[in-house]
Amino acid sequence: MIKNFLQELRIQRWDDHRYYHHSRINQSLHFVSAISFMFAYVMLFIDPVVSALVGWLVSMTTRQAGHFFFEPKGYDHVNQATHEHKEDIKVGYNLQRKVVLMSIWALSPVVLFFDPTLFGLFEPWASFTDFARQVAKIWLVVGIGGLLFRTVHLFFIRDVETGLVWMTKIVTDPFNDFQLYRKAPMALLKGELIDPGLEKHVKHA
Repeated sequence: MIKNFLQELRIQRWDDHRYYHHSRINQSLHFVSAISFMFAYVMLFIDPVVSALVGWLVSMTTRQAGHFFFEPKGYDHVNQATHEHKEDIKVGYNLQRKVVLMSIWALSPVVLFFDPTLFGLFEPWASFTDFARQVAKIWLVVGIGGLLFRTVHLFFIRDVETGLVWMTKIVTDPFNDFQLYRKAPMALLKGELIDPGLEKHVKHA
């Protein structure tokens, strides 16, 4: 059972890399995201508010900017797949689902601004610091909720193992991305915009 779990984890990681990380800019942003996420993990045990602020304002924004703005969305000749096909088979959050998640993240401070108690859940904020800390608490719930929602969703549309594997992948992505993309910034500085090794790896996979 553990062997199958680890094999499925390797497959999900490999599919994510080969389908969605061609751009060296995207890879470099994932490297930055990985470092800040690891810092956020440490801060989660020290100050969860700081963890949430770093996780969303640095880790998630750099990570998703790479996907939305720099990753090629035309026909994928390396994997012989259209962008639409890749979006359809995406196990986790494809771009459409990410738009929904990021919209909830972006709109939550607006809701709190106009309703300082957030429907009675908070004491009304009295300063910018209070506001920022309450926003961070909302973002922490949004992040954990987004992870759990998709995990349980996968239980029903795929199977329990797929959901648990995906959740494990997401939680451990910062460590994997740090190892996988640590050389991307240097390659980018040398003028390499697309990972040339990806086609070779796909052909021999």
